[in-house]
Amino acid sequence: MTLPAKPDTRPANPNFSSGPCSKRPGWTIEALAFSLTGRSHRSKPGKEKLKAVIDKTRDVLGIPEDYRIGIVPASDTGAVEMALWSFLGARGVDILAWESFGKGWVTDVSKQLKLDDVRTFTADYGELPDLGQVDFSRDVVFTWNGTTSGVRIPNGDWIPADREGLTIADSTSAVFAMDMPWDKLDVVTWSWQKVMGGEAAHGMVVLSPRAVERLLTYTPAWPLPKIFRMTKGNKLIEGIFRGETINTPSMIAVEDALDGLNWAASIGGLPKLIERTTANLAAIEAWVAETDWVDFLAADKAQRSPTSVCLKVVDPWFAGLDAEAQAKAAKRIVALLDAEDAAYDLGAYRDAPPGLRIWAGATIETADLEALFPWLDWACRAMKAEHQG
Repeated sequence: MTLPAKPDTRPANPNFSSGPCSKRPGWTIEALAFSLTGRSHRSKPGKEKLKAVIDKTRDVLGIPEDYRIGIVPASDTGAVEMALWSFLGARGVDILAWESFGKGWVTDVSKQLKLDDVRTFTADYGELPDLGQVDFSRDVVFTWNGTTSGVRIPNGDWIPADREGLTIADSTSAVFAMDMPWDKLDVVTWSWQKVMGGEAAHGMVVLSPRAVERLLTYTPAWPLPKIFRMTKGNKLIEGIFRGETINTPSMIAVEDALDGLNWAASIGGLPKLIERTTANLAAIEAWVAETDWVDFLAADKAQRSPTSVCLKVVDPWFAGLDAEAQAKAAKRIVALLDAEDAAYDLGAYRDAPPGLRIWAGATIETADLEALFPWLDWACRAMKAEHQG
């Protein structure tokens, strides 16, 4: 068996994981030199750093001044759970799900909160459900960008300004890479570990004035754990939105979040972050267009995620394999790339169809993607040679 010749050049940064994602260009451990280690997060400088994360987040993203921004426990998952348990139950709920995490929110609302009036609209991986089915007199829960399917909502045109219910958007792989229509969104969540390449375990939640009003006028029928509580005595716990976190945060992670936000501001803010992300997707699109063994999982270009880019293998030989063999073949491509230090963590999500997932957010350099493409071609040929030889 003769394997194909290997490419001459490797990506300078082979980190293409979809979470935790690659650090910003030029990042070194020295970026954390001023971490407030050994100090309380409730000390004056500790609160100042946490408040700085909130303020810089507002500045970079252009979040309206009357929206609250809070740092919450347990990454994006914790932020979404906080929203589901705190806001839902006041009226009927419509949930959209077209990938793993959205389906998880369906389970939580239906089987954990056990709400009776729930409508679920689903689609297969690579597609969006019909957004026109949504009733905005109800609360609406959805993911803005399907991290495990590579499918995003293109815009907020489908959301009316005069909606009665709240819109709750899990936006963890969208914020900082896409324009978010804040006037159409009432609760938005994400984590530091995604687009900005920060450290894990901390989430962010943004609340519109309508969301705050719901908190002050509605009490869920179920008890709320401490880490989900945003009110006390029928009043908003304002400290959450000033950096007085519910539980103890990692001050190293806080420093890393500040570093990412400072980098974003230094290169031109949100427009530049979107520009970098868009350029990365364009590079992948150009490679896919001239490559016969791979295609996008998202069929509609307008719905194609520019961050978590999900690809399927369309080689006729691969299509002839059964599902188990396809999964093994796709994992072998990933293993070959890892062994060559050409690319790490490119495998599709465990619940998604067999294939590849390339993170292409703003912290990724286009030049590294261009260096990756020959390695992808090599790994596919090498995998086939192993199977056929």
